[in-house]
Amino acid sequence: MAKWELEPEHSVAAFKARHMMVSWVRGQFNNLTGTLIFDPENVVAASVQVAIDATSVYTGLEKRDNHLKSEDFLHVEKFPTITFRSTRVEPAGLDHALLRGELTLRGITRPVLLDTRWTGPSHFDDEGTIYTSFGFEAKTVINREDFGMTFNMEMEHGGFMVGKHIHLTLNAEVNLVEE
Repeated sequence: MAKWELEPEHSVAAFKARHMMVSWVRGQFNNLTGTLIFDPENVVAASVQVAIDATSVYTGLEKRDNHLKSEDFLHVEKFPTITFRSTRVEPAGLDHALLRGELTLRGITRPVLLDTRWTGPSHFDDEGTIYTSFGFEAKTVINREDFGMTFNMEMEHGGFMVGKHIHLTLNAEVNLVEE
């Protein structure tokens, strides 16, 4: 099976969460690495490992980013890395699979299911060096409280300041490193 490495300049782990139960706050992690063993003709044998630098969280507001890095949420001082490791792949159609695995966040590991789609391959000649790439998008929803992120504020007229469910999307470009 071919080995692929995540291209960090063209990959991002994005998230969104409800704020005050009415709007969405969006953010992303800009620094991630990963390895994929993948052959589109043998999807069930694929495996994935991804490491996300939790300190790279970015929402566009420094105050919010700092709060997300604090003990209330990511606690990056103690847990600077978020990891995902696949455990099983289930084909779900052409260029589509359900990727089961373990997400470790704040030192807590929980099973997750990623709805995954891919495009490619693409071939690019960069001054005589040929790159072969695939693009992947993987989505899931987690309950942040399952990972120890229980901070919240009850609102005066009901509801909470921060939603429990976090929508995660990994958009990754991977390059062939070994056939």
